[in-house]
Formats: sequence, C-alpha cells, structure tokens
Amino acid sequence: MNRDDQQARSIADAVARRSYGKLVAYLAARTRDVAQAEDALSEAFASALKDWRLNGCPTNPEAWLMTVARRKTIDAARRRHSGEMASLQLPALAKELSAAPADSEIPDYRLALMFACTHPAIDVGIRAPLMLQVVLGLDAAAIASCFLMSPAAMGQRLVRAKNKIREARIPFRIPEREELRERLDTVLDAIYAAFAEGWIDPAGTDIVRRDLAEEAIFLGRLVTVLLPAEPEALGLLALMLHAEARRQARRSAQGEYVPLAEQDPALWDVQMIEEAEALLLRASALGAIGRYQLEASLQSAHVYRRRTGIANWEAVVRLYDALLSRSGSPVVAINRSLALAEIHGAATALEALQEVAADARITEYQPYWAARAELLAKTGAHSEAREAYEIAIGLERDPAVRRFLLRRQSESSNQRIHLRTVPRRVLRSS
Repeated sequence: MNRDDQQARSIADAVARRSYGKLVAYLAARTRDVAQAEDALSEAFASALKDWRLNGCPTNPEAWLMTVARRKTIDAARRRHSGEMASLQLPALAKELSAAPADSEIPDYRLALMFACTHPAIDVGIRAPLMLQVVLGLDAAAIASCFLMSPAAMGQRLVRAKNKIREARIPFRIPEREELRERLDTVLDAIYAAFAEGWIDPAGTDIVRRDLAEEAIFLGRLVTVLLPAEPEALGLLALMLHAEARRQARRSAQGEYVPLAEQDPALWDVQMIEEAEALLLRASALGAIGRYQLEASLQSAHVYRRRTGIANWEAVVRLYDALLSRSGSPVVAINRSLALAEIHGAATALEALQEVAADARITEYQPYWAARAELLAKTGAHSEAREAYEIAIGLERDPAVRRFLLRRQSESSNQRIHLRTVPRRVLRSS
C-alpha cells in the first residue's frame, strides 16, 4: 500500500469511527430499511477510498459520504424494482433522500433510531444488540461479548432481526414523547453495553474503543436532555462518568494493570466525579430508584472509601443486595461475593459464589473465574485456585490484566493473597 493509499485509508477510518452510526441512522430514518442503509454506506466508504486517494479528501467528508450513499440507495432500489412499480417508488424515494443535506451539518438521528429499534414487533432480546450494530457500528463479536453470547449466535440473531424488519416493513418512526419512557430501559441497556465495551481499553490506546466510550457518554447526555426528569437516565450517565473518571489511573506508567484498591485518587478526573455525584443527587430527588442509580451509587461508594479510607463494605453489600433483587444478574452476584468476603471472609463468599456456578452464562466470563481463583487461594485451596486462574487467564483479552492474573497465580502458591485486588470491570447485566 503506497502513501496515498495509506492516507486515504486513514482518513476513511477516522470518518467511519466518528460518523458511521450518524450516517446510517440518518439514512435508515428516511428509508425505513436498516440493512440497505448499512449496505449503501459500506459502498460509499469503498468509493471514498478510491476517490480520496486520487483527488484528496473533500472539505466535508460526511456530506460527501451522504451524497454517495444516497445515490447508492437509489441505485439499489432501481435494481430491485422495474416497470410501473419503479416509476411510482423511485421518485418518492429520491424526494425523501433529497432532504439529506449536502454541504451542511447532518442532523444527528442516532438516539431517535435507538428508540425506533424498540418497536414492539422486534424481539425484546435482540433490540439492544440491534441498536449497537446499526446505530453505534459494533460488529457481532463485540456485541456478543457485551451480552455473554457466542459471536456466531449473535450474528445469526442480528441477521434474522434485519430480515424481519425488511420483510415485515417495520416502520422506523420516532416514538411520541409519551411512548419514550416505556422504551427507555432497552435504550439505556444498549448505551451501557457500548460504554462497557469501550471501557475495557483503559489506556485509550485502542481508538475505536475509546471513541465508543465517548460516544456512549454522548448518547447518555442526549437522553438526559430528552428526558431530564427520568432518574434512570441520570443514573446511567452518573455511572459512566464515575467509571470514565478513573481511566487514567487504571494503568501504571509501565502500562501495567492497576486495580481500584491500588489506584492513586489524584489521577482521577475530579470534574467528572463531581458531575456524577450531582447527577445522582438529581436522580434521588425524583423518588424512583432503579438499576443504574444503584450501580452508580456503588461506584460512588468505592470512590468515597478510597478518598477517605473509611470502610463502607456493609453499605456496598446492601447496594448489591438491592441490585441483585432487581436484576438477578450473575455478574452482580459475582461482585457481591467479593464485597461479602471483606466482611465475612472468603469461605462465606465462596458459598455465595457457588449459587451462580451452574449458570451457563458465566462459563466463559473471565471475572467469575478470577473471583473464584482469589477466593479459593484465600481459603488455602491452592490447587483449585491455580486451575481457576488458568481459565481466567485464557479468557482475558487484555495483556496487562493477563500479566496481573499470572502474578496473582504465582503469589497464591506462596499464600500472599490480597482479595481486594481482583480486577473489577464495569458491571454488565445479562
């Protein structure tokens, strides 16, 4: 690949990271065909690589891509229809797409499309994954990791959902304001799943993941603007800000993983933490507690303990109890067991952890095996602990966390266990 090719590819990749979801959302909102919008934009990006290599990048790459994608959409419709049907449908489609701006700022319909993806005709279990793919641009493998599902199974479900949308001609309309709150939970879940996937890259070296976390926070802010009196929207934004505030402290200068208990609070983003606390205060005044408020409160409690040195594990366990009663999530149960160990010891925590051992969803969930390994080592079951560490290390994608787990595995043989240094990720409820 020569220099011009590399430059064109670099520009196209940057625009894709920034604008893919925005452009797909705009096209799909007008054509009511998500798969076609994705296909048209993919073809537009392919054209961009050729054109920008020869002629350089246009002043407004988004508008250039929109113009090409609009033309590709009309061409595809022309290939699908002929005769009288074409004479009736193509002018209407062209008129609808002609409203797409050519040289001005393209309106952001991502949030509107996320709400549209919660149409009652779409299966409840695929709504959030569908939104992640068509609005935020995640691939099936990334989405599968968010929902504790195999990439192949997730890919098949996404294909079926898009086929149903097209074949049943499901309208992608923006719900009226009185309908929005009914569909809010699924939208918030999708935003959080996107954030959790982006949050995995703590050092910010993976630009796609970093952009994903930033985009999720952006969408979270949009929801709070749209529904300023919705406590769960405020709770979700508070949760994401609390987690994002600690990004710079999660790696040492040498790039090694630093667990929460060992992070330097001076490296935390104070402005983000203060905003998160203010959002939680606003949410609490609205009188309707929910999952995201509870999770944000847990983050707040961890921050308070690290800043003050005052143990608050009883309060943390109570928050996990409330969250577990609402969600029944095995992920919550795993984190609750670790907090329980701080009060009653590792043996009691292992008994609690055993309650989720039969759940098939945690078989390939790395934090479960890391937690089990630490608790087993603490009780002196070093052989079983080593086996659990092996599984956790094999499942972990982050090289720094793998090195951390390898060190912990080695230390467990010497009975030098510090339970509270188990890696704790952003909670992901199934």
